[in-house]
Amino acid sequence: MSLPKTYTNVNDTGCCAVPNVNDWDDTEVTFKNKLFIRARTRSILYVPLNMSTVMTRIQQQATQADAHMPPEEAMTLSRDLSPWKAEQLYAVSKPVAGAENVTLSGTYVTMVFEGPYHNAQKWYKSLSDLVTSKGKKFTKIYFFYTTCPRCAKHYGKNYTIGLAEVN
Repeated sequence: MSLPKTYTNVNDTGCCAVPNVNDWDDTEVTFKNKLFIRARTRSILYVPLNMSTVMTRIQQQATQADAHMPPEEAMTLSRDLSPWKAEQLYAVSKPVAGAENVTLSGTYVTMVFEGPYHNAQKWYKSLSDLVTSKGKKFTKIYFFYTTCPRCAKHYGKNYTIGLAEVN
């Protein structure tokens, strides 16, 4: 299956568009050499400390390289590496000089969640259970936080898409 669009054409804020969560819920998607730039953030017990600074930096790197994705294909995947650090994968349209370029290839079981960030541990368990119910095993779980806090408040929903890489 090709990737569903990540966002709709509705953008009331000039910042984050309304995410396209319907096509991402309880499905499988395949990344084939999907290009990202990677950055790491610091955390204290899984609570990110420097997310804003890091996201601003990698967005600027993508902008300077003219490597932004079209709005309907934009995504940033987050994965906790430990209680003290996480990785952020920012989708780009081409390699970015001076950045850590990575590609993802594989099949991912997806699930949409709504609610505050502090529910991430419950979301992890729910996605893990969904993968198991499909008779599969996962190797990594990423979360795609679809809107910034200001836009989530404006739209009245805070959607997150979980992606579990499966064998």
